[in-house]
Amino acid sequence: MPNLKAIRDRIQSVKNTKKITEAMRLVAAARVRRAQEQVLSTRPFADRLAQVLYGLQTRLRFEEANLPLLKKREVKSVGLLVISGDRGLCGGYNNNVIKRAENRAKELKAEGVDYKFVIVGRKATQYFQRREQPIDATYTGLEQIPTAAEANKIADQLLSLFLSDSVDRIELIYTKFVSLVSSRPVVQTLLPLDAQGLEAQDDEIFRLTTRGGEFEVTREKVTAQTRTLSSDMIFEQDPVQILDSLLPLYLSNQLLRALQESAASELAARMTAMSNASDNAKELMNALTLSYNKARQAAITNQILEVVSGAEALG
Repeated sequence: MPNLKAIRDRIQSVKNTKKITEAMRLVAAARVRRAQEQVLSTRPFADRLAQVLYGLQTRLRFEEANLPLLKKREVKSVGLLVISGDRGLCGGYNNNVIKRAENRAKELKAEGVDYKFVIVGRKATQYFQRREQPIDATYTGLEQIPTAAEANKIADQLLSLFLSDSVDRIELIYTKFVSLVSSRPVVQTLLPLDAQGLEAQDDEIFRLTTRGGEFEVTREKVTAQTRTLSSDMIFEQDPVQILDSLLPLYLSNQLLRALQESAASELAARMTAMSNASDNAKELMNALTLSYNKARQAAITNQILEVVSGAEALG
């Protein structure tokens, strides 16, 4: 006969676990909203930067500008910037981006190209350190909601590697946010910058909302406003020098956006994982409660049979 006390203790343990997972889900949801607010607060600067770059492009040809960040070299070594998380309990978020980075490193090695890692996040750092992979720099303990200061710090390291000719190309491997239940790791070339990619482009803003007590994501398409600089505008400095000063800002902005998308993907994955854990806990509680009721009914039936048997023996 099942132990009724053991089943009661198990039910209470599952209840406590469900409270924890539900709390973690709500905390992740709150942080997703904070991430949204930060994206919206950084958009004015990004839009204005895109406008200035677009205006400069109409006044000169980027391809003819002899700038280090636009110069393409023969690729003999590649820097791989990998963005992962510091913590687990977020489904396959960390594992997916680590595997994508590992596969990319294998592809480069097969092509005879050297590589070195610059890693953001404790999970990827621990993974590649255990496998003795070449790591140039690591960044852990970043804010849950990425900041511009953190993006600038990482961008400075990338610029140092590229401008010192330590690497000929820098690729970014991060998780692109698609929805609350979907994200995908992607590879994007950061350096050298692509002149065609500096034009203002349409973008999407993701908003976390609630409907009927359930979380959902809505998309809002944002069209960047572009305008050419006045033809009679006089530059106090050479436009090429202005462009040379703006390109590092553009790089930092691109990196900040990737950090924000990765953070949103991690938080969304954690929300999904904790929601699934809560649902599983609820199902387990129902199964345990059913087992408890059956065991309790069996115990009562046995007690009744014992009383009846005793009464018949006395009679």
